[in-house]
Amino acid sequence: MSRIEVPAGPIDYQDTGGDGPALVFTHGFPMNHLQWRKVIPLLDDQFRCIAPTLPMGAHRSPMKPGTDLTHRGQVAILADFLDALDVDDVTLVMNDWGGAQFIVSENLDRRVGRLVFVACEAFDNFPPPQARPAELLCRVPGGARLLMQLLRTSFFRHNRRAWGAVSRTRIPDDVLDTWFDPARLDPAIRRDLRAFATGTPPAKTLLEWSESLRGFTKPALVVWANQDAMMPQDHGRRLAALLPDARLIEIEDSGTLIPEDQPAHLAAALRTFLHS
Repeated sequence: MSRIEVPAGPIDYQDTGGDGPALVFTHGFPMNHLQWRKVIPLLDDQFRCIAPTLPMGAHRSPMKPGTDLTHRGQVAILADFLDALDVDDVTLVMNDWGGAQFIVSENLDRRVGRLVFVACEAFDNFPPPQARPAELLCRVPGGARLLMQLLRTSFFRHNRRAWGAVSRTRIPDDVLDTWFDPARLDPAIRRDLRAFATGTPPAKTLLEWSESLRGFTKPALVVWANQDAMMPQDHGRRLAALLPDARLIEIEDSGTLIPEDQPAHLAAALRTFLHS
């Protein structure tokens, strides 16, 4: 892992390097670069794959006190990260967390050449209904700590009625440990997790931000899962209709985490999109 400083604090990231076109992969809450561990090896022969760990609870060092860690703050950190790496014409790939799209509404997308939406939050589905109890828990004193303790248990990690809803594939516990342990063990990381989890704006604001995608005239790809319990099926089609230059691919036998459930299909879709 590499590390770079941005105004908010240190950002850890995986970077395969090379001279190929740059793909930047964002992640869900609270996840990290390992969300893409099955996909990046299928692409790094031709592309520079960069996977930062944004401060949503799985990061290893806390951000500076007072940093804006809402969706708006996260895209500002993402834009600062791209500036710090000095990468241009980036293909920005998001999955699960959809807030990276607001880099457009915030007019911070000058380094972005393409957008890829992979079964992610969209429109007013921030967070999906299945994740709202976790958001509400983070709003009460001690709630974030309780949430992270619950995520130590096999039921909350793997049951389809709890965290297991994100994937049809059982995610290995050692991967889940890297997602959940930082906020469980470090109160400052837990503070950052809480700031993100409770920072979602009203639905009206989310829909206004989504409308800004009509002005993104560069190529876009929408990849949606046909068995996703969290991201509505019609959202993929609505995104593809909203974006001026978008194509839609629907993938079978997958939940939200398409990189986990169908990495080969996703990598093939990315290759086709980037070569076309």
